[in-house]
Amino acid sequence: MAAKLRKGDKVIVLAGKDKGKTGNISSVDPKSNKAVVDGVNIAIRATRQSQTSQGGRIPKAMPIDLSNLALVDANGKATRVGFKMDGDKKVRFAKTTGDVI
Repeated sequence: MAAKLRKGDKVIVLAGKDKGKTGNISSVDPKSNKAVVDGVNIAIRATRQSQTSQGGRIPKAMPIDLSNLALVDANGKATRVGFKMDGDKKVRFAKTTGDVI
């Protein structure tokens, strides 16, 4: 099955503590149905100092469920994603505007 949300997509959070925030997807894990969005679902993680990095309390973006994310269309609103054939290619399109993503 084709992925509705992919790395680099601009999304808005629909539910949870960060509801209403927007950001770009930095990674997607289709097996666990989760994605990491920049600036959303931030947790403080304590890391030990090493030769390459400074230790301490470092903020890290944690995965968020794909069902709590929606793609942002050209108007800046949340939209659902559909698929259609464009010639011989299968493309994603925004349901609100009909624009190809």
